Amino acid sequence: MTARVLVVDDLLPNIKLLEARLTAEYFDVVTATNGFEALEICERGDCDIVLLDVMMPGMDGFEVCRKLKANPETLHLPVIMVTALDQTADRVKGLDAGADDFLTKPIDEIALLARVRSLARLKLVVDELRARATTSATLGVTAAVRHSLDEGLGGKILLVDDRNNSADRVVAGLRGRYEVEVEGYAHEALAKGSETDYELVIVSLGLANFDGLRLCSQLRSLDRTRNTPLLMLADIEDRARILRGLDLGVNDYIVRPIDKNEIIARVRTQVRRKRYADSLRNNVQAAMEMAVVDPLTGLNNRRYLESHLVSLLEQAAQKCRPVSTMILDIDHFKRVNDTYGHDAGDEVLKAFAARVKRVVRGADLMCRFGGEEFIVVMPDTKLAIAQVVGERVRAAVAGASFAIEGGARAIPVTVSIGVAHSHGEDTPEALFRRADQALYASKNAGRNRVTAAAA
Repeated sequence: MTARVLVVDDLLPNIKLLEARLTAEYFDVVTATNGFEALEICERGDCDIVLLDVMMPGMDGFEVCRKLKANPETLHLPVIMVTALDQTADRVKGLDAGADDFLTKPIDEIALLARVRSLARLKLVVDELRARATTSATLGVTAAVRHSLDEGLGGKILLVDDRNNSADRVVAGLRGRYEVEVEGYAHEALAKGSETDYELVIVSLGLANFDGLRLCSQLRSLDRTRNTPLLMLADIEDRARILRGLDLGVNDYIVRPIDKNEIIARVRTQVRRKRYADSLRNNVQAAMEMAVVDPLTGLNNRRYLESHLVSLLEQAAQKCRPVSTMILDIDHFKRVNDTYGHDAGDEVLKAFAARVKRVVRGADLMCRFGGEEFIVVMPDTKLAIAQVVGERVRAAVAGASFAIEGGARAIPVTVSIGVAHSHGEDTPEALFRRADQALYASKNAGRNRVTAAAA
C-alpha cells in the first residue's frame, strides 16, 4: 500500500534520509522545512501521513500537531512525531497534542515503515468514510458531517491480560477515566468482544496459554470487532511481534513498564479516532437508510420494493411457491388535504401506515409506493389468503376514525384494495399491473372494498 508522506524537518540531511527510505518502499514523499509550510501542504490535501520533527524554529512540532488536529480539514491526518527526545514525558506531550505515534532518533527503519503502512491503511478507510458522508450531506440526504474530535474519555475497554500485576497497573492508570473489564482467557475475551461494544481492546502479547497476536487477528476478522481499535501490551523484547502486529492491523502498542500518563494518552487517541470514524459510519448508514425509507411513514419506499420483489419472484419460481401483492389506495385522500390541510394529510398517512402494519403479518413487506398509495408484498401466500388479509386491513382502517390536528379532531377514512398473485412467472411490473387493475375494480365498485385480480 502506497501513500503520500509529508516529511517535515528544518534540517535538509534528515529530510533526504527519510525521503530515500520511504521512496525505496514506493511511498510518494512531499517535504517541508518548517511548520507553516507543513500546515499549508496539509490544508491543500497534498499528503496522507505526516512525519513531523519536534525541534524546529518558529513553530515546533507540538504546535503544528495541535493546529492540524484543531482544523476540521486536517484532523484526520495521521501524525508521527520524530525527535531525538526520548523521555516518556516527551512522548506523552506529543500524544496529548494529537500525534498517533512518537519515534525516537536514530529512527528504526523497519519500525518506521511498519507504522507508516499501518497508518496508511487507517487513513484510506477514514478517507472513504469522509467522502461518502460529505457527499450525502452535500446532496441534502443527511445532516452536515461533524468534523471534530471529542475528548476521548469514558467508554468501556476490554483488557486481555493474565498477569495480575500488569493488569492491575493498567486498570489503576485508567481508573476514573474509563470502565475497564479484565479477562485472562483469550476465548472468553473473543466472546465478550462479540457481545459488547468496547471502544478499545488492549491485548497482552505475553498471554501464558494463547498467542496474543492470534487473538488480535481473530478480533480483526469478526464483523463485530473489525473496527474496534486494538492496543498491544508488550515487553521490550517483543519488537518483532510488535511489528508483525502492526502489519496485522493492530492500531498501537505500549511497552512495559507501563507509564500511567502514556497509556492514558494512547488510549485517548484511539478512542477519539474510533468515535470520529463511528460518526462518519453512522452518517453513511443514515444515508443508505434514507435512500430506501420513506421519511414520513418510516416504511420502505418504492426503490426498495422494486429491488426486493425481483428476488422474491425469483425464489417463488425456483420453489414453485406463490407471492401475493396488495395495493392500497386511501379513498378520497385529496379531500383530506383540501379540507383540513396537508399537515392533517400527513397525520393520516402516518397513522394509516402504522395501523395497517399492525394487522399485516410479520413476514409481509409493507412499502409506501407514492402519495396515498401503499403496497404489501406477501411471500408464500395464495390469492385466497391474501384476500383475507386484505379484508382484515380494510376493516381495521374503516373501523375507527383517524385523529388529526394533534388529536383535536377525528375523521373517517376508508381504503380500496387490489390483490394479485404470482408463482414467479411474472415480472414485478406485470404483477403490479394486475394488482392495480384489481384496485381500480374496487374503486369502480364503490370503494372501501377488496378485489382480487383474475388468475
